[in-house]
Amino acid sequence: MNQMESTRSAYGKALLEQAEEHPELMVLDADLSNATMTKSFGALYPERFFNCGIAEANMMGIAAGMAAAGLKPFANTFAIFAAGRAYEQIRNSIAYPRMNVTVVGSHGGISVGEDGATHQAIEDLALMRVIPGMTVVNPCDAHEMRFAVEALMKHVGPAYLRLGRAPVETVTDAIPGYSFELGKGVTMRDGGDVTFVATGLCVQLALKAAALLEEEWISARVLNIHTIKPLDEALIVKAAEETGHLITVEEHSVIGGLGGAVTELLCERCPVPVLRHGVEDQFGRSGKASDVLRFYGFTAEVLAEKAKETLNKSPRPS
Repeated sequence: MNQMESTRSAYGKALLEQAEEHPELMVLDADLSNATMTKSFGALYPERFFNCGIAEANMMGIAAGMAAAGLKPFANTFAIFAAGRAYEQIRNSIAYPRMNVTVVGSHGGISVGEDGATHQAIEDLALMRVIPGMTVVNPCDAHEMRFAVEALMKHVGPAYLRLGRAPVETVTDAIPGYSFELGKGVTMRDGGDVTFVATGLCVQLALKAAALLEEEWISARVLNIHTIKPLDEALIVKAAEETGHLITVEEHSVIGGLGGAVTELLCERCPVPVLRHGVEDQFGRSGKASDVLRFYGFTAEVLAEKAKETLNKSPRPS
């Protein structure tokens, strides 16, 4: 059994790892430090930690001001409040002037569970992706999250980082030659019949689905797209050319997120059948994270069946 750890937990540790080397790192929170895991940074570096209260829009303005003064702020809140409540400030105060701010949206997706539909951000990747110049990052596990924080610390410009609440399996540490680079996806598993293009905790689901398909002599490739924007166009086009069928998998609405980015790309560069798997045009609902994920079809078994369906509907020419 691989180690289980949430990406938000790994994020909190990663901030501490970066703190000494980067005195310009400032951490802002909207009165949620126990949940966003910034509390440890606040305890060790109180002079560099700012609890802005339940005033997310103001927090983004403060972060922009810090960046204008040469600091590197990470502004933290729940994804639903960052992408929703503070959208205008992120757009106009951070992204428009190209401020060096990382906006951190914790508790993304339906795996937030019992917090229910109002707190389950299924639109955040789409909202952040459409902002000009915004880098959008969604790591799949704790190991990858630490590399993502390091990369974003060095990155210059506006960025959005999504964190998950639920513990997930650590899988990237077992990939030979694994390396993290913003804008570059990772081939987690090779295959020639169909490709899963996944992000966040859906990478683990896609790997399990590929293992199920292997039992039926279907070879599935799994791509980990930790950076939604800029998208690794070369890796995705290559997979489309070589496998002919793609399934995007994201804990997000099927509208505007990873699925939207991939289909936009392939319509222009390499038209092939693409099935978008995610939350359909509906809100989430309250329940245990595992139950909610299962309800919306986020299981290896469902993904394997979808792969077989798309292959049967449009077999590759011989």
